[in-house]
Amino acid sequence: MGMVFPAFKSCSPCSHIALNCLYWDAIFKNKGNLKIFIFFSLANLPPLYDAYNFRHTDPVPGVSNGISQLKTSNLAYAYGLGAVLCWSTVATAFKLALQHFTPLQLVLVAVCTSIITLAVILGVQGKLKLLKGQFKSRPLFYLQTGIINPFLYYMVLFESYALLPAQQALALNYTWAILLPLLAVPLLGQKLKGSDILAAITGYMGVLVIATGGNPLSMQFENPLGVAMALVSTGLWSLYWIINTKDKGEPVVSLLLSFMVSLPFILGMVLATDTLPTLSLQALTAGVYVGLFEMGITFVLWLMALKKAERAANISTLAFLTPLLSMCLIALVLKETITASTIAGMGLILSALVMQKLLQPRSPKVEAA
Repeated sequence: MGMVFPAFKSCSPCSHIALNCLYWDAIFKNKGNLKIFIFFSLANLPPLYDAYNFRHTDPVPGVSNGISQLKTSNLAYAYGLGAVLCWSTVATAFKLALQHFTPLQLVLVAVCTSIITLAVILGVQGKLKLLKGQFKSRPLFYLQTGIINPFLYYMVLFESYALLPAQQALALNYTWAILLPLLAVPLLGQKLKGSDILAAITGYMGVLVIATGGNPLSMQFENPLGVAMALVSTGLWSLYWIINTKDKGEPVVSLLLSFMVSLPFILGMVLATDTLPTLSLQALTAGVYVGLFEMGITFVLWLMALKKAERAANISTLAFLTPLLSMCLIALVLKETITASTIAGMGLILSALVMQKLLQPRSPKVEAA
């Protein structure tokens, strides 16, 4: 994040909208779609960079004090940033893994990997002894979270990746960050802001562009089932994290309990509707990678980010940072041609996320006592 674009840093929200309009016009007149996408992503980084107070003028904490010197809000952003950097690789990993597994088989392999990973993390922390007591205190809660995620969420998400090009499934999945603050209104009692409404309208216009292959007025969807699966997965994901904000237990223990509770359901579904996966070295490597960096380690980072965030809408904006690397990996590794409709739709979704941040009222600073 060392590079700053002064011309964009001082832009008002209206200026950003005007720049984005020029951007859309350029997309359909220029064959270098990936280059335009890279420029657009970098150009929109400064307002986010500025908003999160990661400035060159900020004091750098000493090595001895480390992260403990960061304010709680900045620590939430640090956890979230680590999570989204890991997640930037997983769209490509999903597609590679699905060459060896069915969606349900991949859920089974990845969840088993995550259970082992989380157990190791808790073992190192000396917290494995908390599992029994925490489960006994709220068994129905962990049954609920385990069924929603990872069981239903990943079964639906992997199915969407099996049906759609990776670039489309990736772009549609980003709308969870727009849906999260909307669901937080009825479920958490948070106030709905005008910026959230405007972001939702803009973001779901992007969904329409992607789903119709760049011809939204036709209302003819290229793969309606795949699009539906992707959108349903965003609802499940948002619902899971909203429910998790009410959990008073140790976060990583709660996460492991959800995964452990889900395992019998996943295994039962595999045995009833599919076959057990054949584990070649290449297949196992792909499945383990998904379990480590999509579910296990990264889940811990993101859970901690939401736990420490003052408002769900704020931390969800970090999702804006990952599509540049994700799209580049999809193009370079999977050899998918990044289409104009995907870039246009993704751009609308990212614009919605930026808008959500820029248009919300600034909270007064609270000085430390």
